[in-house]
Amino acid sequence: MALEDVCSFTDRSLHHKWFSFSASEDTSASLHVTDCSSFRRRSLKVFENTSGIPFQFFVPPSSHSFMNRLSSFFWSPKHSATVRRPFPLSHGTTTLGFLFQGGVIAAADTRASAGGLVACPAVHKITPIHSHLVVTSSGSGADCMLWERILIREIRLYQLRHGHRLSIRGTAKLLSFMLQPFKGTDVCVALTLCGWDKQPDTAAANNQITPPTIDPTSPISGPKLIYVCSDGTRLQGDVFSVGSGSPYAYSVLDIGLRWSLGNEEAVSLAREAVFRATHRDAYSGNNVDLYHITAHGWSQRPREDLKEEYYRDMKKRCKGGGKKDKI
Repeated sequence: MALEDVCSFTDRSLHHKWFSFSASEDTSASLHVTDCSSFRRRSLKVFENTSGIPFQFFVPPSSHSFMNRLSSFFWSPKHSATVRRPFPLSHGTTTLGFLFQGGVIAAADTRASAGGLVACPAVHKITPIHSHLVVTSSGSGADCMLWERILIREIRLYQLRHGHRLSIRGTAKLLSFMLQPFKGTDVCVALTLCGWDKQPDTAAANNQITPPTIDPTSPISGPKLIYVCSDGTRLQGDVFSVGSGSPYAYSVLDIGLRWSLGNEEAVSLAREAVFRATHRDAYSGNNVDLYHITAHGWSQRPREDLKEEYYRDMKKRCKGGGKKDKI
């Protein structure tokens, strides 16, 4: 057959070899290696101790020692070898989050870059995990999407098992423990958890009608902002900005951020911080996504094009210059 000719199966002599996974396993539970030509002439053997279930795997031969590579895959503690990229890809982003008296603000740009290429101008770098938690992502796009999906799954499984959600601190600790084994590898994930913790619903557990009150000053409840990196780092703070544009965003946040900000003031500050970063950082740009998290859950602001922010800024500068000329 054509596949046999391409793979050079017909040029090889028939060989049969039994290979057990470990010495503690039954010798009947093993791999049978043969080639494609013998596959047509042989039928699956059924072992007596497997209740009639065939336990035989036909593996195509290779020019290298297949069994050595297979055994090293199963027995090596670090069987996932690092694959080098054909060329380095520089990537960047601008994400930020901060606490204020009205909750938590999370903002990010929407440009996905691969070196000098704008891979996508409209990605989502802020992902909702549940109704009171969102994460901002920075790093490799594929790695971030994978670990966000894993985090969503683990949080949902925890809720189904225990009847309540895992706290923001517990979520950050779980994510840190899962990422720590990948320290030193090419995994590049930097997530900022922006959420609001509620106190345990003790009233519902005691069949009471009155729900518990939320105390923002409590270490258990209230707004939370935690940064988790792919090397296992876990930091809790009041303001974080991650990505290649973070130095420019920090310069704006350090000037205008204060606890007593109103909701609109906080939104305007976050939008301006992302805009200033994208204006100077080539790897950030296009649009800005913004989420506001409170005790009632997260709410998303409409996506804004940063060109509009640029024109508003230029208009403001022109007006300011005109006033100075009159004076």
